[in-house]
Amino acid sequence: MIPALRTAASGMQGQQFNIDTIANNLANVNTIGFRRSRAEFADLLYQNLRTPGSQSSASTRVPAGIQIGLGTRLAAVQKLFNQGNLRSTRNPMDLAIQGKGFFQVLLPDGLTAYSRAGNFTANENGQLVTPDGYLLQPQITIPAEAEAITIEADGTVSALQQGQTTTLGNIQIATFINPAGLQSRGSNLFVETTASGAPNVGNPATNQFGSILQGFQESSNVNVVEEMVDMIIAQRAYEASSKAIKVSEEILTTATNLSR
Repeated sequence: MIPALRTAASGMQGQQFNIDTIANNLANVNTIGFRRSRAEFADLLYQNLRTPGSQSSASTRVPAGIQIGLGTRLAAVQKLFNQGNLRSTRNPMDLAIQGKGFFQVLLPDGLTAYSRAGNFTANENGQLVTPDGYLLQPQITIPAEAEAITIEADGTVSALQQGQTTTLGNIQIATFINPAGLQSRGSNLFVETTASGAPNVGNPATNQFGSILQGFQESSNVNVVEEMVDMIIAQRAYEASSKAIKVSEEILTTATNLSR
């Protein structure tokens, strides 16, 4: 009964990781640009009591073996980068990417981070920054005398000054071969890893890059109903594993009492 106890315990631990992942998704349901995570599992090694295809006699082989599973383990927690809902804010500094791509943000340590959250604002120098004050890359500076700011789908930023339109620069976005390989850094930011591959930087609304929408925010891609259903399934699986531990303990107790 000892293997059954450990196998069921691995199931409980796995579902605890699953619940933790779901809880984080639900906690960020209103986080701009948040990407939901999904816990993925793999089975552990097997105890091979009889190998499939082994000989049962001089002229016959067994069609199926005897393999006892030893439980489950957490294989990965993968970020899912499907598009979130777009919400109009009418704020000219709010940007959203429709399609593939990430905004580029310069961190204080000089590292470039990537984000789907486009809730930018201007700092004291007129530069577009994140709510934490990190500079958007390439840098865009809004003149103090600007009457209106226009950001086109291709990332072109222009300002209306004294009745004339002046181009201020172009916002570029980055894509990755494997965005699930990006490392989450918090504050809606991701950083490059060897698993994600190097960034491919270019102008929005061209080739494989998404387009920029001004005056919109991209909501979290968390579906509350789906997460609640997944949580119920995880809860039932946790309860089933705990029941297996209880049954194994009762059988072990019965076997121990036989010697009395």
